[in-house]
Amino acid sequence: MKKIAILGSTGSIGTQTLDVVRAHPEQFAVEGIAAGSNIDLVTEQALEFRPRLVSVANRELAEQLRSRLPQEIAVHYGDEGLIEVAAGTDADTVVTAVMGSMGLPSTLAAIDAGKTIGLANKETLVTAGHIVTERARQKGVALLPIDSEHSAIFQSLNGEPRERIAELTLTASGGSFRDRTREQLRDVTVADALKHPNWSMGAKITIDSATMANKGLEVIEAHWLFDMPYERISVVLHPESIIHSYVEFVDTSIIAQLGNPDMRVPIQYALTYPDRQPSPSTRLSLAKIGQLTFREMDEQRFPCLRMAFESGRLGGTAPTVFNAANEIAVARFLKGEISFLTIEDIIADALEQHETIAAPDLETIHEVDRLTRARAAKAFA
Repeated sequence: MKKIAILGSTGSIGTQTLDVVRAHPEQFAVEGIAAGSNIDLVTEQALEFRPRLVSVANRELAEQLRSRLPQEIAVHYGDEGLIEVAAGTDADTVVTAVMGSMGLPSTLAAIDAGKTIGLANKETLVTAGHIVTERARQKGVALLPIDSEHSAIFQSLNGEPRERIAELTLTASGGSFRDRTREQLRDVTVADALKHPNWSMGAKITIDSATMANKGLEVIEAHWLFDMPYERISVVLHPESIIHSYVEFVDTSIIAQLGNPDMRVPIQYALTYPDRQPSPSTRLSLAKIGQLTFREMDEQRFPCLRMAFESGRLGGTAPTVFNAANEIAVARFLKGEISFLTIEDIIADALEQHETIAAPDLETIHEVDRLTRARAAKAFA
């Protein structure tokens, strides 16, 4: 039986990971879960899966949780609690699904503890890819992608040598506003932006999908996961979200991974790799789908994708700035403080004002992240 810990258990990836566990109770045991402030849901999860350790956002929530759970389940909180769930249990695999750059310290702790990483926190590689991948290499730890696009590439590669790869292509649904012009985006609402046509995801990633910042983050993540230069990574618009990404090889052959939009499939593959097991997902019928369509990606229409590529090529602290500015900008949009298009302006402003530092250490990354967030919180107010 494989033992797992889940960082971000009450989010979209976390709850779907527990769906996979629920479908295969004989194969998985949950050793630890870490959540934020959804105290009711994390209580339900702890009572159902009986992990040894649970962590929540702060002391007050931890005290509430202790009164609801049996004594044999230890309760922790805050950053230290997140790290304890990541590294302090007997879990074989740690699913890192917390949102944003806060997932970096706990992911590094899990790597240092020798855990296999089921990676659903793309910001970890975006902000510190050079550190994370080198640490994983030193510790002999596998980074198994959970994002549908990176899982698709991972499955399509299937052991092929890197020198045989011509190009990696990430597919993008286009998000909530894929068929709208930039002029039509000026007055869109939060409610409009949260209506993703294909996927059921959390609020932040749904907004990122609409701006295409999410695809930009995935490009940077793919660079680190597959050791691929940006010149050999591309993005294509694929509204149906059936081909999740594909690989072209030097002989012009293309291998793709297809399936209905269901995150439980890449989650389960990361948990069972290299094996495959029956999935709770609905089987794909191409005959019922009828046709698959594709469009060239327009970086003028989606400037966040262009800025992500530019940040990735600059390297150093530039991707940290892109990510931090985007996180703050999206949070401000969700609160109604700024318009949808101002998200792009905040990111552009942060990048223009930043002088990139090459090969930063963790302390530098944290400081750049902090300064960028402070600037983004006040920009265009």
